[in-house]
Amino acid sequence: MIKIFLYIFFIASIVGCSTVKPNITNKLDEIPASLLGNFKDDYGINYTINNRVWTQHPNIKYHLIEYNKEGQYFLAKNDDKNPSESGLFTRIDVMNFNGMKPYLWGFCLTAYNAKTLEEAASKLSADRNNPKKGCGGFPFSRMKAIIN
Repeated sequence: MIKIFLYIFFIASIVGCSTVKPNITNKLDEIPASLLGNFKDDYGINYTINNRVWTQHPNIKYHLIEYNKEGQYFLAKNDDKNPSESGLFTRIDVMNFNGMKPYLWGFCLTAYNAKTLEEAASKLSADRNNPKKGCGGFPFSRMKAIIN
């Protein structure tokens, strides 16, 4: 009887302790191609963005966790080696531009020092109706592609 109880306990503990990682790959696979590649913003800063890491050159990295297509924002974890806000969480709101060539889209660091992913996600979105002041009173950073 004790052997049966131990066997059931053992099986239950294995099943109860198994973890399933959330599948965030699908959300990152929904990133529009126009947001991926090499860019320069209107302040002269270079960026490289792929479906895993948003790099602000020379040494700031945001590890992408999720792309919210409907809300038009990224959630990311700040790299542990970033010069500031390392290891915290960031929300990056994006928007497309019309009639601003060569700038086709812009971004706003809506949250860059959130203690949790949930805190970053819950920040109010940037004001896309006012791209000149909709990023906490500042303009969205405008991005243009760098053609190599």
